[in-house]
Amino acid sequence: MDKPRIIVSGKNGQLGNELQDAAQFFPQFNLLFFAKDELDVRNIVAAEKIFKKHKPSYFINAAAYTAVDKAESEQELAYLINAEGVANVARLCARYNTRLIHLSTDYVFDGTQIEAYEEDDVTNPISYYGYSKWMGEQLALGNHSETIVIRTSWVYSSYGHNFVKTMLRLMKERSELNMVNDQMGSPTYAKDLAEAILSIVADCESATTNFSPGIYHFSNEGIISWYDFACAIKEMKHFSCIIHPIATSQYPTPAKRPANSLLNKEKIRKTFGIVLKHWKQSLEECLSKL
Repeated sequence: MDKPRIIVSGKNGQLGNELQDAAQFFPQFNLLFFAKDELDVRNIVAAEKIFKKHKPSYFINAAAYTAVDKAESEQELAYLINAEGVANVARLCARYNTRLIHLSTDYVFDGTQIEAYEEDDVTNPISYYGYSKWMGEQLALGNHSETIVIRTSWVYSSYGHNFVKTMLRLMKERSELNMVNDQMGSPTYAKDLAEAILSIVADCESATTNFSPGIYHFSNEGIISWYDFACAIKEMKHFSCIIHPIATSQYPTPAKRPANSLLNKEKIRKTFGIVLKHWKQSLEECLSKL
């Protein structure tokens, strides 16, 4: 019997790389990975050729424009990839009877709420990046009924550019650093996210769980600020760099960030039996890999 085919876009990103590593633990699937020059979500005609050839059972859309500050000045490009590109993928998935798993972000919220955000809480993005990702969610769900959207936050990995790798570099170079202490959230180790996504597919394929379309939240457990995150990296790696807590207002950026990025993960836990690791455990694992 043929193994179910899963197409993954954005193979060179943090999640794309972690999905390639995780594939070995899911031998029941035939995972096919595509970089953006091989599968450009902006080009529906070229993308359709890949659908025609491989007839995938699932499509994991890890392709995204993720430069949060740059998106303020590159709005057209951010929209093309994060919104129109997602609509293209969703339409093709609907046409070829392919289930879609699309990745989104905590930045669809404005961060003014005190408690953790649930999936059906009111969205109100305060950056263009957040807006483009919110539009992507709408277009994914609106164009294909068999869509799961997974919102995640503060993603890092041993691959690509991210906060953890930037901190490792800066703490070697500098004796002091300023870190924002009034934005709260939960980091997400992309390896844990990759394994969760493939576990959801495995569950749905083995018929222990139904494929339940809709929006889900995923991150590691625990609540921290960027300052706490930096301090943990410093501690685990025994750096001597002094870290000063500062307010967001002292560190202006082109794009606004939500003050509260906490995501409530009860739904993904209950629906798919996903076990969530604590952020410290995952950070230690990533640092030992680096």
